[in-house]
Amino acid sequence: MPSDDSHLYLGAMTGTSVDGLDLALIEVAGSTVNLIAQRTFPLPSALRKTLLELGQGIGDNLDALGEADAALGRFIGETARGFIDSQGLANEALRAIGSHGQTVRHRPRGRNAFTLQIGDPNRIAELTGVTTVADFRRRDLAAGGQGAPLAPGFHAALFSHARERRTVLNVGGISNITRLCTPLQGFDTGPGNALMDPWCAKHQGAPFDEGGAWAATGRVDEALLESLLSDPYLDQAPPKSTGREHYNLEWLSERLRPALKPQDVQRTLLEFTAASIAYAVSNWAPETERIIVCGGGRLNRLLLQRLKALANATVDTADEHGWDGDAIEAGAFAWLAHQRLNNAPANVPSVTGAAGSRVIGAIYAP
Repeated sequence: MPSDDSHLYLGAMTGTSVDGLDLALIEVAGSTVNLIAQRTFPLPSALRKTLLELGQGIGDNLDALGEADAALGRFIGETARGFIDSQGLANEALRAIGSHGQTVRHRPRGRNAFTLQIGDPNRIAELTGVTTVADFRRRDLAAGGQGAPLAPGFHAALFSHARERRTVLNVGGISNITRLCTPLQGFDTGPGNALMDPWCAKHQGAPFDEGGAWAATGRVDEALLESLLSDPYLDQAPPKSTGREHYNLEWLSERLRPALKPQDVQRTLLEFTAASIAYAVSNWAPETERIIVCGGGRLNRLLLQRLKALANATVDTADEHGWDGDAIEAGAFAWLAHQRLNNAPANVPSVTGAAGSRVIGAIYAP
């Protein structure tokens, strides 16, 4: 149990990989954040399929959106309730749940820029009996920011170092980096698993290429790699953010030649992911001495091998620094709930481009 000057928070995150629900229980005591427990729960297959389709704009309709919002909220609520019980905790032991929800559309540019996360927080609060904080991105967007990424403040709290210049890399469906220098900077570099996973599912019937084993059987197609690397997003200066509505199989199909072997495409997609990350670090965080990798992509051994070869920095994982790499994004939203309940600004204008610091997140009482 936490001491009198500390509080427990539960973070809930389904990321752009849509491969599961990450729950992270953290203790916040002053400026110290400790991970208490973490677990990932697979999403029901029908719900995962719907979320992937909504995120890529396939068969958009309001009924599908509304039902998925309710279904995901219920799944998060029920799963969180079971997880809390498994830790032997009563409702009152948790100060709040911070739920990111699932991003189904992210259009951060233009006068009517918007971002949409679903996973009804009303249902989470109802099912758990715990104060729930959600809708973290839209206030930053309203202030002229990208609404993303929001984890850099948490990354800085965990991994900043007085003598070593570091960059935190999260490889989910989309890859993003946090440059832990002054001013703090972070942005989406391009795809993480958003291309590799669906290509593997299409040709191997597996949700992801474990360890990069299938990609290792292929060869990089230089012409395809050159085409992928010519994507204009990669050269946009930060602040910037992107998602599956951009990087998806339809986008890939426009660049494929019919004669390519599936395993060669997979190997090239892995190289594209590694190269685009290394390119972003080289251009916008060139002083980096160490890259700390978190997210599911850190388990792709071949991807990490290529990152180590391409990046002009030491590359290791969050696990080697004492934090489960699967817990960091969920932990970030638990920490953001802490910030919201303390009315503390939690966006980082130098990251998102917002007009200033803002208190972000909406509170749903149980």
